[in-house]
Formats: sequence, structure tokens, C-alpha cells
Amino acid sequence: MADPDVRSAVLATARAMNAAGLNRGTAGNVSARHEDGFYVTPTGMDYDEVAPEDIVFVGFDGSVSGKRKPSSEWRFHRDIYAARPEAGSILHAHASFATALACRGEPIPPFHYMIARFGGADIRCAAYATFGTQELSDAMIEALEGRCACLMAHHGMVVFGGDMKQALALAVEFEALCEQYWRVLALGPAKLLPADEMQRVIGKFAGYGRQD
Repeated sequence: MADPDVRSAVLATARAMNAAGLNRGTAGNVSARHEDGFYVTPTGMDYDEVAPEDIVFVGFDGSVSGKRKPSSEWRFHRDIYAARPEAGSILHAHASFATALACRGEPIPPFHYMIARFGGADIRCAAYATFGTQELSDAMIEALEGRCACLMAHHGMVVFGGDMKQALALAVEFEALCEQYWRVLALGPAKLLPADEMQRVIGKFAGYGRQD
């Protein structure tokens, strides 16, 4: 896509994220990989008041191009793109159920086979660090090893996909899974699937959704 189209798509995805109930107000952010960097939502702006030209380009070298300041979390976007070449878009939100679980500072275990949708037998929780810092980015890269989603302790959630459509869809699935786990915990300790079954499901997800 041309630059103006990418900007418009990033903004549309950010607005869709809020419309889906994943985020509220100015929290959260969305980005899309583009050439030698990425486009990301601006910091501290209500998405309903953002125009496509407000979407900021950040180079992989940290250079910034645009009339606005990028999201305060631009570092972890840059670092995820650098560490995960398959990532085409990243979405970060303070979704209610994911954030509630993130405040426990614990991973989500294999209470349901759909955990495997995100790449492994659990969903890790990145260690807490102040927002916008390199320490937070480093913790997230570790939590995302072999995964396309993680919780962020006392913060929220992050997912990435091959493109913006997939990233948003995965975020919706992730929040639904978090809600289900939250409800299971309200009933008592969760019964977990065995490791061999999770490995079987992970293998099945390797070709999930393909029509060829």
C-alpha cells in the first residue's frame, strides 16, 4: 500500500479496536510495518479526533517523521518488528479481561485448546516495567518468544499478526479467551489440558485457516 493508504488503514484499525470494546479513550496503540519502519498511532490523542496525516512514521533506527509524536510505546513496536519478521501489524490494548489477568502477573495456562492459537501451550505474562521504556520492550520480546500474544503485567495485552486485519482478529480472540479464563477462575481452580494434547493442537494450528 502507498503511504496515505497505510495511514488510513492504521487509523481505521485503531478505531475498530475501540469499537470492538478492546480499548477505551487514548490508551492502546496500533502499528503497521512499512518499508524500513512502521506507521503507528500518535500519543495521547482520541482516535475519533485523529486524521490519517496524524499517523506517525517511525524508522527502525528510531527516527520519526510526521507532525505528531508517536505512541509512547513505539519502542516495543520497533523491537517486535525487528525480532519477528512475520509480524506485519501490532496491536496493544488495555482490554478489560486481559488487563485484569495481567494484574495477577501470571501466565494463562492451557485451560482451553485455543491457547495454542497464539503459538504455544500457554500465554506468558511479560514482567512489569514502566510504560514506554526499553525495559518493558525487552520483557515483552522475552514473553513473545514463540508466541504472537502476551499479557503485560499491570498493564494490558499485545498481539501481532501478518497484517492489520489478522492482528485485530487475534486481539478479539485473545480478549474472549481472557474473559473465559476469568470466568473459570471465578468457579475455582482451572482444570488444564495435558502437555501431549497441547502439542497435538499446536501442530494442527500450524495449518489452521489455510484453504490450499
